Amino acid sequence: MTYTRHQTMRRVLRREIAGTIGLLTDEHDFTAMRRYRTFTFDDHATYLRQVEALLRTLASQGSHTTVALFDPQEYAEYCAETGLDPDAPTSRTRYTAELAALGPSVPYQGQPLDALVPDLVDEAVRQATWHYATTLLAGIGACASCGEDIGRAAFLRATDLLARILDTAGPGERHLVCSVSATPEPLVAALWAQEKPDGTIHLDETEGLEFTTILAVGFATRTAGGLVMRTTAPDTTTDRVYGWRLRGEGLEPLTAGEVFDAYCTDIESGDLVSPESGVDYCAPPDLGDTDTTRGGHTH
Repeated sequence: MTYTRHQTMRRVLRREIAGTIGLLTDEHDFTAMRRYRTFTFDDHATYLRQVEALLRTLASQGSHTTVALFDPQEYAEYCAETGLDPDAPTSRTRYTAELAALGPSVPYQGQPLDALVPDLVDEAVRQATWHYATTLLAGIGACASCGEDIGRAAFLRATDLLARILDTAGPGERHLVCSVSATPEPLVAALWAQEKPDGTIHLDETEGLEFTTILAVGFATRTAGGLVMRTTAPDTTTDRVYGWRLRGEGLEPLTAGEVFDAYCTDIESGDLVSPESGVDYCAPPDLGDTDTTRGGHTH
């Protein structure tokens, strides 16, 4: 009786344990791990099927599992820095445990691996973009003429403008996208916001921080870019789409025609495409003074 009770208690405790699986999402990374003797998988497709089966089993047992992106190069560097043997399962376990706290990961919620992997890759890209942007912003330094920290000033500017954009959007959902030209690829951030019944605006703090950082990079570097918002008001079937281009350390409104052209032109071919039904391409609301180029930093 006592033994059975202990078994039951252990099963209950097992459901309280959160686990992490490090996933090799592509063939290239999988091949890189095959150089380790203790990594016994021979085929990437078989490996993915086994991972998915394990995830389903853990979920059926009531366990919560997070899937983290396993990068073989970063794993090798981690082992070199910590003095661990990279060809040991315990080393992979330690690295995966740290990924759960610091690296890109997504929770397993019963979705097929074909759906989970793109989400995981998107999360990795999002984190890499934000880390690059914060490093860039911190490294710009002080203004040569006034001594003000350019990155910090740009971040405060971006924070103020984002608040004004959200405040003037009206009730309903808001989806914002900001892109800033950069090398080798543009920096892009997206943000979802929702106005609550009491008039307050709810948004994910991490998304808000990342979005503000990307916008600040555009201001601080005076780089070409744009910000577009789509709003969905309650009790209406028509969405509104409008935006601004980054100009100096401010925003310049796009005309309704410019927004229409941007949304109704194929990026690759340049051909016109049919406008989306139920969408009003329009000029943005007035944000007040968004131009700070008059006394801008000389950098």
